[in-house]
This record gives sequence, C-alpha cells and structure tokens, in this order.
Amino acid sequence: MKLLKLLLIPIAMAVGTTAQSQELYVFSEPASNMPAKSIGVRLTNEGVFNPKFATRTIPEMMIGFNKNLMIHVQGFFSDMDGGYKAEGASLYGKYRFLSVDDVKSHFRAAAFARISSSSRPTYTEDINLEGDNSGLQGGLIFTQLLHKLALSATLSYSKAFERSSKQLTGMPKPDQMLGYSLSSGYLMLPFVYKNYNQPNLNLYFEVLGKTNPENGRSYLDLAPAIQVVLNSRTRIDLGYRFEVAGNMANRYTKNMYLARVEFNFFNVLN
Repeated sequence: MKLLKLLLIPIAMAVGTTAQSQELYVFSEPASNMPAKSIGVRLTNEGVFNPKFATRTIPEMMIGFNKNLMIHVQGFFSDMDGGYKAEGASLYGKYRFLSVDDVKSHFRAAAFARISSSSRPTYTEDINLEGDNSGLQGGLIFTQLLHKLALSATLSYSKAFERSSKQLTGMPKPDQMLGYSLSSGYLMLPFVYKNYNQPNLNLYFEVLGKTNPENGRSYLDLAPAIQVVLNSRTRIDLGYRFEVAGNMANRYTKNMYLARVEFNFFNVLN
C-alpha cells in the first residue's frame, strides 16, 4: 500500500498541473503555486526589433517548498549594451494565503515580493526588475479558475535602488512604479481530458500596464500568447506584447517577443 502511494504521488501532481494549465500565464504569474516538493527549470529568450535588434536570455530555477510557498531564482544576460554579457540576478518569492475550492473551479490569492540587481545603465523612468533595474517589488495576485477559463489580476509596487553612477545624463530617473495586469487563459485542447500524457494547448490574452505615481505617465500593453504543455512536465511558450497606449519613453519591454521552454520535476525534495 505504501509503495502504491509513492507511485501515485507524481501522477497525481502531474494530473493536477494539467487540469490547471490554463493558469500558466506567459507574461505574469498566477496566484496558484507549482506542486509541493518540486523543481522547475526555465529558459526564456525575449527581444525587441527597434531601434535595433537586441535579446535577453533568462535562465531560471523554481522551487515549490509546499502548496503555499515557492521561489524563483533568475539570471539575466543580454547584448543590449554591446557585447553579450551578464546583467544581474533576481530572487522572487510567492506565498498563497487564500484557497477556495469547488468542483471544476477555484479561487486563489497570493502575495509576492522580488529583489533584483542589474548592472545596466538607466535610461527610462520605467522599472523592469527582470534585467533592466535594481530594486524591490511587492504585490498581490488574485486568480479565478472556471473550468477551462482562468482569470487573474495583479497589483504591484516597485521601488528602484538609487545608483547615480548608472544614471545617464539627461535621461529620466527611475524611482517608483505602480503595476497592474489582467490575464486570461483558455484551455483549447484536449476537448476531453483522459490522462496526464495528453498535450495541452492554451491560448492567453493579457493586459499589462504601469503608472508613475509622481507624474501620472503610464503605458498599457496587450500581450497575446500560445502555450503547449507536454506530459504535464514540459511547457513551451510563445508570446508578443505591444503598446496600445502610453507616454513613457525608451522602455525596453515595448513591442517585445518572448519564447520560453520549461521543464518540471515532481516530488524531488525531501
């Protein structure tokens, strides 16, 4: 009986991941966490085409300590300032503090925090703690799953670290930023769930925005994406975000593509 239980644990985890795969947003995080005692490895490539083609690579490790607590550790490498080089690193933590479960639906609420360091010079008032700026961030996430549709909202506050040596003369100085997003994910395939080996196809549409509370300057991006999940362990993302409104100049994330592959290993931590 004990042996059977041990064999079923990773299968149950994988099935749970598949059933909620439409919550695996591409440009934001859900309030739900990865399975307990699991590890995920991601490799993300993102880039822009104007004013010149430039890319950033983000290797990332995710650890699920239990059903409520997980962390992400990221590194940043890019050719945005000439030769390809290391830019910095980030530590992200998320704690799920509310869970309301029902048949084919659930509601989750979580708090998150991030601390980042970057060697890049600052040239915009926007704060991007995934490669461009050093600083702190904190916020809340609320996610609702309704059968094949998942909806999520995020609110955050970011504060950049003051480093005068990195400030470019005549450029805006990043200080603080309010962030907000609305995300939707829909499970397109399979039509009927039979087992966790079935490929999942998810369609996402996200609205991403920020506002500088000091002067009111802001922007709003739309970000469609598609995702394939294989064997509940391998995830492939492809998305593009583009600005539809805004008056914040020189930001890196404007009109940016994103491609990602992720591998998950269940029940590997004691």
